[in-house]
This record gives sequence, structure tokens and C-alpha cells, in this order.
Amino acid sequence: MATTIIEPFRIKSVEPLRFTTGEQRLRILAQAFYNPFLIRADDVLIDLLTDSGTSAMSSRQWAAMMEGDESYAGSRSFYRFEAAVKKITGMKNIIPTHQGRASEKILFTITGGKGKCFLSNTLFDTTRANIEFSGAEGIDLLTEEGRQPATVAPFKGNIDLAAMEATIRERGAGQIAMCIITITNNSGGGQPVSMENIRAAGRICKKYGILFFIDACRFAENCYFIKQREEGYASKSIQEIAGELFSYVDGCTMSAKKDAFANIGGFLALNDDELTQACRNLLVITEGFPTYGGLAGRDLEAIAVGLEEIIDEHYLKYRIRSMEYIGEKLAAEGIPFVKPMGGHAVYLDARAFLPQIPLQQYPGLALSNALYIEGGIRSVEIGSLMFGKYAADGSLIPAQMELVRLAIPRRVYTQSHIDYVTEIIIDVFKKRKELGGYEIVYEAPLLRHFTAKMKPVG
Repeated sequence: MATTIIEPFRIKSVEPLRFTTGEQRLRILAQAFYNPFLIRADDVLIDLLTDSGTSAMSSRQWAAMMEGDESYAGSRSFYRFEAAVKKITGMKNIIPTHQGRASEKILFTITGGKGKCFLSNTLFDTTRANIEFSGAEGIDLLTEEGRQPATVAPFKGNIDLAAMEATIRERGAGQIAMCIITITNNSGGGQPVSMENIRAAGRICKKYGILFFIDACRFAENCYFIKQREEGYASKSIQEIAGELFSYVDGCTMSAKKDAFANIGGFLALNDDELTQACRNLLVITEGFPTYGGLAGRDLEAIAVGLEEIIDEHYLKYRIRSMEYIGEKLAAEGIPFVKPMGGHAVYLDARAFLPQIPLQQYPGLALSNALYIEGGIRSVEIGSLMFGKYAADGSLIPAQMELVRLAIPRRVYTQSHIDYVTEIIIDVFKKRKELGGYEIVYEAPLLRHFTAKMKPVG
């Protein structure tokens, strides 16, 4: 009996890749100020910078786009989109937006503000930026095991429930704008959150009268982990698990560029009518009419189909197994990474990979750049360049972990591409003692990693 897990799709259209030499990549990286975000996509061989908006859409999605109704108000495409989101989330009110951060900007502008704080398992970069832009504070309360890359545990993305309740008592429930749990925990290594953790967090929020939201970008992958790892869910469908998960929350934000296979789009889903009206009012000012929210009708159609396709367990089995496959190869070489493998990306532990580079010289960026120079692979630092802060004396307050994320776009790369990626990681690991750090030449006040200009130390 065959044991190989094959891709549950066939390739119908292909896009050529451009090959470069190591010497060319050194020049390209220097011209990009040693920031992978500033490299032209044409100069990248395997692009693992993000899985957001980079997935391959299916023939069904492309066909649905041809039926897009571009009416300004009340298009049939919106109602298909709305029905698809309601089927997954069970939420009463659905607001389309052009992507996840637009949903966050609207929601946090209304609920945030100076003196408020948001509790989370771990906030990702744009989520934290929108919270801070409102004047509020984001507080990460990741479980202890989630802060230890080498520790193996089934649900390392969980929020620390004891710390959550202690923070509420310390700050006062009236100062907590909301608790928002990210599934899967992107900044924490793509690790899943258990149903029990979500249920318990919901009970705490209800006890203190605090809003409880989910960042649902990768909800399907998280639900698959629940099915595989949590007692009582093995026989349940992904649809059933998602239905229970969303039943514990007051609302959710989602970037449909992840677990909906779309190249653009997102939404806010809420139950509270008053909050919904406030969000819609701001939507009209910033995004568009409530039945298109900054999206074309064809985009709404693509998302509606993508939400149906993402809960296919054949696809999810293939997706998660592909990640495990990479982990097995890296573990065999003694390469440090976040264990166990998450759902959408490889997270290399740059602190352990490059112990000779001080945190103030951004070992994650050094590792990310080395992967590009060695093999044309673009990845992203998730460490002190992305999340570091400055103390009053100007010294760096490092991030909790120094990671490099190689996010795998959905339905884009083949097994041989993945084998190539693992080989390049292994090659860089063998040369790791030769690598040095970087310093900042320019940085923006928010989301500095997107546009920062860097230079090698020395």
C-alpha cells in the first residue's frame, strides 16, 4: 500500500523562475540595503517571505471570478461571500475589507485608544502596529512552553490563562479593550491553539465583560491540529470544529490572503449590532460601501470559493505533512528550529543557529540574508528587527525569540522545491560560523522591518 502523501491537485498553469548566481545575489542584496523586503521579486528564486496573498488559486476560483458582480451596492457576489463566511464562523454580521490589517485598523480604532490594552497569545506585526497606532498597548501572554523553540508540545500557541486573568485584575477590566487570540500563532512559530484554551479564555472574558476575538487567518490549519491532537475531535469535520471554535468568541478578523487562497481580501465578522454599525460607518470612510469594502466583486467570489476549499481534509493533511517532512530533514542534521512544526512555515531558531551574533546585531536578519545569498531563497526575520523596542537609554530591548520564518505559499511549490529549500538551509548551517551581524542605517517609526535600511557590521 502506498504511503506517499501526494499533492491533492494538478498543475494547470506554470510561471517560470529566474536563476541568479551567488555573485549576482550579493550585489542585489547590497542594492536592497540588506533587507529582503526591498529585493525585487524577479530576483528571488524561491519566495518564502510570506504565505499572505501568494497562494495559487484553483480553477474553481478563477471560474467564479468571471461571475463577479461589480455593482457598487448590493452585488450578488457580496451575498455569496457573506453566506460563505457565515457558514464557517456562524457570525451574525459580516464586513468585507481589502485585507486583514484593514479589518484590524477599523476594529482597533473603535475599541482601542490611549490607556487601553489588548491581550493576546502573540500579536503579529501589523496587528500590534494597528493597536499601537490607536494609542493602546498590546500585551503578549504566550504560554511558557511556547517561548521555548526546542520544546515539543501539542499546543504551544496557547495563551497563558493564569497570566491573562492576573493582567485583567492588575490593569482593571475596564482598561482591557479585548482579548484577541491568533490562530495559528504566527509570531510564536505557527503553533496551534487548543479548543480548551479558547474555551477557557472565552470564560474569563465573559466573567469580566471583555470582548473576545479571534485572528482567524489560519483557522483551518488550527482546526486540523485540533482534530489531530486534541481528545474528542478525531471524528469531527473541520467545519464542525470551526463552528465550535467560533462559537466561543464575539467576533473575528481574517486576512483571506491566507486560509482562503485569495490574493487579496479580508473581513470582520461580529455578533454585536452596535459595534458592527460603528465598524461599518468607519468602513464607508476608509474602505468603501459595506457590500464591497474595498474589494472587487471577483475578489469576493474567489474568497467564497476559497473558504469552501480550505476545509478539505485531503488538502490539510497534505499541507501539514509537507511541513513535517521539512522538519524531519532539518532535525536529522541537528538544525535548530521551532518544534513541533507548525502549519504554514518553517521557523528557524536564529539565536541557536548563530550564537556568535549578538542580539543587537540581528541574527535573524543575518540568517535570512545568508539563505538568499546561498540559494536565492527569500524569508523573513521574526525577531528583534521586527519586534524589538528601545529602552529609555536607547539600548535594544530584544524580542522574546529570534526566528526566521520560511512561509510556504499554498499550492505553489512542488516537492522538489521543498527539497531544494532544505538543502540550502543545511548548506548555510555548515557555514554558520562565517556569518556576521547587521546594524540599522534607517528605520521607520512603525513596522520598521518593512522598509529598514541595513548594513553589515564591520
